[in-house]
Amino acid sequence: MGPQEGDLTIKSFSKNSNSTQKGASVTRRLPFSHKGDTMSKKNRKQLRQEKQNNQQQRAFELRRVSPLTTNQQKTFDAYHRDMNLMLHGYAGTGKSYISLYLALNQVLSEQSYYDKVIVVRSVVPSRDIGFLPGSIKDKIKVYEEPYKEICDDLFGRGDGYDILKMKNMIHFTTTSFLRGLTFNNAIVVVDELQNMTFGELDTVMTRLGDRSRIIFCGDFRQTDLTHERDKSGLLDFINITKRMNRFEYIEFEKQDIVRSGLVKDYIIKRTELGI
Repeated sequence: MGPQEGDLTIKSFSKNSNSTQKGASVTRRLPFSHKGDTMSKKNRKQLRQEKQNNQQQRAFELRRVSPLTTNQQKTFDAYHRDMNLMLHGYAGTGKSYISLYLALNQVLSEQSYYDKVIVVRSVVPSRDIGFLPGSIKDKIKVYEEPYKEICDDLFGRGDGYDILKMKNMIHFTTTSFLRGLTFNNAIVVVDELQNMTFGELDTVMTRLGDRSRIIFCGDFRQTDLTHERDKSGLLDFINITKRMNRFEYIEFEKQDIVRSGLVKDYIIKRTELGI
């Protein structure tokens, strides 16, 4: 009887064989084979590829984030009303985190006309980025790291941010390289606004193009600006946005701090001492 469905034909070599053949075909039945399995190698390979693609697709999913405090809830509500946001207040309240989450969630939506998130920040205290070694990409990488950590956490994988960059869904830049740019179909997240002068904030604001929206995050109590004129310019900008109908101003308080108890206590005491 010839080989059956699921049998494996291999070459067997015998030292005592009188046959003129150096090898004879021997049929051995594998213990896991079964006669009913008639799937071709091509179909098996295609199925494995589909499974692999599905696993990769499932693995790269933005995890669901829910607001943890009253002002985080206000932020979610205002964002879903298509408002531009000015998020101001204590460190550790999740302003940057939820801003990136809301922006990425909308960019990844199939119904959205936004196709990218642009993260902007100043390079204070080293505003003169030209003195740093390396290329522009090398110079700003250190300021990009916090957003990589946030994105990696949001996607639950260490290469989440890198994949977003590869897909051109997220870009990082500093206020040193904005002139001449226009942001279309973009959600712009401006972080650490307390370290930007009025001129820098004005430049960011005027870069917005068609179908774009913006989120500002920061706390003027943490500013690295040293000149009083720059500090007052920051407050002037905040006051301007408060008067704009398309902006929602949300103040994050002590009770909104979502970090550990020790860190929360430290931030509160540091702020109370004006340090």
